[in-house]
Amino acid sequence: MRLTRYTDYAMRILLYLGAEPDRKASIGEIAGAFDISRNHLTKIVHDLVKSGYLTSLRGRSGGIRLAREPDAINLGAVLRHTEDGFDLVDCANCRIVPACGLTGVAAEALAAFLAVFDRYSLADILGRKDDLSRILGLGAATSPDRSGNRLPAKRACIGQDLPLTWKLTKV
Repeated sequence: MRLTRYTDYAMRILLYLGAEPDRKASIGEIAGAFDISRNHLTKIVHDLVKSGYLTSLRGRSGGIRLAREPDAINLGAVLRHTEDGFDLVDCANCRIVPACGLTGVAAEALAAFLAVFDRYSLADILGRKDDLSRILGLGAATSPDRSGNRLPAKRACIGQDLPLTWKLTKV
């Protein structure tokens, strides 16, 4: 079973925000930390807000953050929400389905796969929050941009993801 990029990015967003759950982050900040498309993340964040995993605050001091505590976010539920289909094999269009045992095996394998994710919460996979924060450039290793969003220090020092006015006045 291979998860879609959509689910992968949704899990990354939750991990990023879960590393420091009381702090707001911008979509651009998360996109920069993972070097992924801001446009694609916007769609996923919108979906996670609608489904109650994130809250979104508009305005100058806005941003996104977890809507629930990390231990209240079940990975199996997130997986079921973000994945469209779980057909491991295309039994619906197969002539031998009535005589084939593969359908049952695939269903059992899928149930086992989902059961593993059901046993874990976001808090469980945030066991090394300090290391995660350091790798992502969160906490003390960040610097604010003009709107108050935190940018990873590695990006801020080379001027990426900063407004032009910031580059001209602070470099």
